[in-house]
Amino acid sequence: MKKYFAINRIMYLFPLTLTFMCYTGAAQIKPALIPEPVSLVQGKGTFVIDNHTSLIISSGSPELAALGNRSNEWINTLAGVTLPVKNKTTASEHSISLLLNPALNNLGNDEGYELSITEHEVKLQARKTAGIFYGLQTLRQLLSLSGEANKQQHSLPVVEIVDYPRLKWRGLMLDVSRHFFSKDFVKKYIDDMARYKFNVFHWHLTDDQGWRIEIKSLPHLTEVGAWRVPRTGQWWSYAPPQKNEKATYGGYYTQQDIKEIIAYATERHITIVPEIDVPGHSLAAIASYPYLSATGYIYQVNPGSKFYNIDDNTLNPADERVYTFLDKVFTEVAALFPGDYIHIGGDECTKYFWQQSAVVQDFMKQQGIKTEHELQSYFIKRVEKILKKKKKKLIGWNEILEGGLAPEATVMSWQGMQGGMEAAKQGHQVIFTPSSNTYLDLYQGDPQLEPDTYDMLRLQTAYQWNPVPAGIDSTLVLGAQGNLWSEAVPTGLHAEYMTWPRSLALSEVFWSLPAKQSWTNFQKKLEPQFKTLDAAQINYSKAAFDVLATAKLDEQKQLLVSLSTDIDNLNIYYTLDNTNPDTSSIRYTGTPVAIPKGIYQIRAQTFKGNAAAGKLLIVPREELEKRAK
Repeated sequence: MKKYFAINRIMYLFPLTLTFMCYTGAAQIKPALIPEPVSLVQGKGTFVIDNHTSLIISSGSPELAALGNRSNEWINTLAGVTLPVKNKTTASEHSISLLLNPALNNLGNDEGYELSITEHEVKLQARKTAGIFYGLQTLRQLLSLSGEANKQQHSLPVVEIVDYPRLKWRGLMLDVSRHFFSKDFVKKYIDDMARYKFNVFHWHLTDDQGWRIEIKSLPHLTEVGAWRVPRTGQWWSYAPPQKNEKATYGGYYTQQDIKEIIAYATERHITIVPEIDVPGHSLAAIASYPYLSATGYIYQVNPGSKFYNIDDNTLNPADERVYTFLDKVFTEVAALFPGDYIHIGGDECTKYFWQQSAVVQDFMKQQGIKTEHELQSYFIKRVEKILKKKKKKLIGWNEILEGGLAPEATVMSWQGMQGGMEAAKQGHQVIFTPSSNTYLDLYQGDPQLEPDTYDMLRLQTAYQWNPVPAGIDSTLVLGAQGNLWSEAVPTGLHAEYMTWPRSLALSEVFWSLPAKQSWTNFQKKLEPQFKTLDAAQINYSKAAFDVLATAKLDEQKQLLVSLSTDIDNLNIYYTLDNTNPDTSSIRYTGTPVAIPKGIYQIRAQTFKGNAAAGKLLIVPREELEKRAK
């Protein structure tokens, strides 16, 4: 989430009217693939997978052989057969062939692939194994979708597909600091990402509420910083740690755990980008080593109680010991993670404690640093030099623009698009992740129906944005990502609920060409994809099918309520008499509903035909009046 300053609920957005169309499963219905391929030409008939089908891997590449084994596992799961692996096929047998073909010249990049399915043969070819991997994800979806459509799980539709991604960086971020998620869950999260062609896992490993990565040269980081006092309830309302209260909630990943997760991700063509959040968001580190802050006070790891500008969570940029500390941290982080980038945060750094510190203020005078923003820039530039010595590139949130960008920094823009656009104008690479379109910790539907958080991101809003804005050099747009902050996400199941299906939308935004993106068509693909998510045991949300209520007061102070859904072609029925609505109740026609005095609640629900499509929404008058302000 990040946002100490976004605690107040920001309601209540815009009425949305969207469309839902059911996938019928008829043989010639276009496959409901997500993300949408560059080109898909559908033929007639199917390729049947049975005991006479062979898997052909003609290359001697160990990577290709490993992908063949994994594809066999997927085919066995979906079709119930294990295919014999051969290095060539005969003219008479059915076969699925995986072929590396460096000469392919119609693919946009090395992640592209061609997939040809006839009634007798499946041929998947690509320049590199990454393309084979993504083609296999398409094959996997086709097999799953075909099984649902035909009530069998062993056939593929006849199609010709040419496909490649729009963006190089297609990421999801998981915050494991506010709540710790197990190694097994992180692996499952990565596996689910791979299904939909994400290729970057941004791992938010440190923050005020926990330090989650073992640093062997600094053992207190996990002995102290990985643990906090247990709390349950609403984030920021928790009581602070009490005297002599034991810190028992938390956990961390050993370096062996991290190596295992990196290997797992690498097999799935996902690069892990670790984040060590500095100089702000550092209370867990300061609790471990109090000399790191300008105050030098002894603090405890924050459990989710209010502390901003109360406890000093910022590293002291005037103390050389801080840079020695960071050198040790980044030495071990850089040795663990093979990717090019390390994320250093740089966001929401209070300047209050620097302003109060005589030592920091004297340092600024000595260095000719005029403002605290320039002081943070000095700090970030020092960190960039540390990373460069370890052959790593620095990424920071858009606040690293303040006071002047580090020379080679990449900017991840979360406060809208403007920070990234400004960085691109300065010649820096950028990754767009605006909170209004990509923050997966926000409400998906009406707050009366959803777990508590602080703002809203509907499915349609996640889908309908452009991560490559006009007016900048598009070659500097490295990519985009969705972010799941976990202040209000305490479990793995809830993390999945918040991630999907909004990440289905993001996967198409990041992968598919703009001309291939259609909100109307995307809605048609949801129901069959939900069945795929069910089969994969992914806990997703159906909030897009629920009613969202917004309210306002007219000139006579009459309370008016508007009802909407993310999904089109659903009927909304409502009542004001405290009974549950059904299809005999009043149908909402788009005209705001006047709520007379004495009426203390509205109840509303979506229906498709006579069947309820979403959950029952009950909004008390008191809540409606809050929304009208």
